[in-house]
Amino acid sequence: MRLKNVVALVLVGAAAWMPAARAGDLLVAAAASLTNAFTDMGRQFQAAHPGTKVSFSFGASDIVLRQIVNGAPADIFASADERAMDKAVAAGVIDPASRVDFAENRIVLIVPSGVASPVRSIDDLSHADVKRVTLGNPASVPVGRYTRAALESAGVWKIVRAKAVLANDVRQALDYVARDEVAAGFVFATDAAIMPGKVKVVQTLRSPIPVRYPMALVARKGRDAQARAFVDYVLSPAGQAILAKYGFEKP
Repeated sequence: MRLKNVVALVLVGAAAWMPAARAGDLLVAAAASLTNAFTDMGRQFQAAHPGTKVSFSFGASDIVLRQIVNGAPADIFASADERAMDKAVAAGVIDPASRVDFAENRIVLIVPSGVASPVRSIDDLSHADVKRVTLGNPASVPVGRYTRAALESAGVWKIVRAKAVLANDVRQALDYVARDEVAAGFVFATDAAIMPGKVKVVQTLRSPIPVRYPMALVARKGRDAQARAFVDYVLSPAGQAILAKYGFEKP
């Protein structure tokens, strides 16, 4: 499936609502980069809490937040940056007292594996033979905001912006690089790690903004009684061990 077709499918998915929560379901709305770690954590949490089913809705943090603001019945919101959580506070959809940072990440520059690439660092992105570079849309995707800040700090943002293929979340950017549809891309280190045979990290960026993940309880009637317990589990040694397994760092 080529790039334009994938974009169309992701746009349709981004507009979709979260799965309807059933009685006894704990619904966690989370950043796409947490997919693997949180799915694993959900299985462990269910095993420790018989009778509780954990469901997830993953996507770009701003889009997930928009779904919550529009009434999606999430119990927990986990964002890939502080800005999206700040928006949640301003919208009055989370309990500010429950807000807590639970993980950190890094921004990396990746290229397709198995092909000769002219890109070895961000300095190479100015070369004429580097036509397209993917990154999350800074307007709605945390990895894009972090990337833009890092590239502005390095003085190469204008060069990259002229070649940018904007992704709707970090996993879409990862897929573009893995399928060799772009010359290079910017993703979280944890996302690059899940495709070691498809992508190669060539540089870790220095981010002027800490790549930090906050989470909070959603402020709504009927919130699942186990929501607080899940947050506590994420912060526990067991939860932190799962995050570390997938490459996340402690905040």
